[in-house]
Amino acid sequence: MTTRRPSSVHIREVGPRDGFQNEPEHIPTEQKVRLINALASTGLKRIEVASFVRPDVIPQLSDGVEVLNRIDVPGDVRLMVLIPNSRGLDNALKVREKFHEAAIFVSASETHNKKNVNRTVGETMADNEKMAARIKGEGLDCAAVIATSFGCPYEGRVALERVLGLAERFAEAGATEIGFGDTTGMANPAYVTEFFTAALDRLPGVEVTAHFHNTRGQGLANAFAALEVGCASFESSFGELGGCPVPPGSTGNIATEDLVSMFHEMGVETGLSLPGLIDAARAAQDVLGRKLTSHSIVAGPVNWN
Repeated sequence: MTTRRPSSVHIREVGPRDGFQNEPEHIPTEQKVRLINALASTGLKRIEVASFVRPDVIPQLSDGVEVLNRIDVPGDVRLMVLIPNSRGLDNALKVREKFHEAAIFVSASETHNKKNVNRTVGETMADNEKMAARIKGEGLDCAAVIATSFGCPYEGRVALERVLGLAERFAEAGATEIGFGDTTGMANPAYVTEFFTAALDRLPGVEVTAHFHNTRGQGLANAFAALEVGCASFESSFGELGGCPVPPGSTGNIATEDLVSMFHEMGVETGLSLPGLIDAARAAQDVLGRKLTSHSIVAGPVNWN
């Protein structure tokens, strides 16, 4: 197979939203602010910082507006928020000047979507299409996320055509980026190769983003497979924080520092400071009071000297 490996990639850090939401113990707002500021000092240009879900659904993220008001990041860092529905978008737009991108989402499988947001895929997409128009009308970038793109813990394999059909609907609605989520770590490198070859071909002009979880230990292998067929946009979470709150056992995203370490050793440019990311992940470990599962926290960067 001929590689289409890009020489550089973009990485969005999702730990402050996707990572923190899965933590059972309350993380004080000031600690979230400190960790986001630390991440923003590593060269990251895109960070997902908050979600406008109902506070009773995910209490950990109920301080999203306060976090947005208190963080102090460089001016070239683009901040993203996750929007679950039109009511959430109403609330987000009250602080519209605090962020640059809004992400809307759906699950590719009916069962997961129902358990996650208590709506059918059709109902969710109808609302998403309305929100996309509003987001773009506000001058914000609209990103879309398709969860369970590589498999559903309740339904099994999700048809590639179904996932790409949803992606094309998002693109038609105005999404300029579409992220494909391996929500419960069911992807494998062979299928990732097939999937991203098709996605990149079917979505010209759209930023195609890979979002892998390391639930079954294949996260970095899947990222490598996506990279080799031309994917140049990835999401990850420092310290390997995160997971899906719906099914039990769905552990974290691939660790940003592990992903960056792999890319750098391969000669793929990220623009990020690996030592800085490791420091931020170790700081998160201290805040949470437990060992995190990132390998780079323990081993540090590769040193050939």
